[in-house]
Amino acid sequence: MRITEAAQRLDTSPRMLRYRDLLGLLPPVREPAAVGHRGGIPAAGRAAGRHRQFGEDDLAAVSLALEIEQRYDISPAALAFGLRVLAEPGVRADVAELARRTGRIRPLPARALEFEKERALRLLNLAPGRTPPTRAGGSRRSAHLSTRP
Repeated sequence: MRITEAAQRLDTSPRMLRYRDLLGLLPPVREPAAVGHRGGIPAAGRAAGRHRQFGEDDLAAVSLALEIEQRYDISPAALAFGLRVLAEPGVRADVAELARRTGRIRPLPARALEFEKERALRLLNLAPGRTPPTRAGGSRRSAHLSTRP
């Protein structure tokens, strides 16, 4: 179905559906098998000159997003960021660190930190208490690091 019909069924506007699509709150567009077009680059996963068709999966995703936004009193942009936190490990780590620093979640137990330190050392191929091998002739950086307390 076209965007106007989808918007009517969801009791929202076509503009809001386009906004949600830009935020990544709709399932990706699934294109039919190789439909040739005249060398143009398709915009946002659509074949040149074609409009997005909304299916039941799209309507269900928007409906769930609307429920979550209402239940937790958040904006579509905040929900999109929440999805990004779940999908991108670097963003998740940054948000978790902020949560620890602000007391929203507990800090990692010392035992877990020790495990992570040992794991990092193994990855660097170092035994605990051993210093990293220096380059031939040494370098300023390794000399500087070795003089730290």
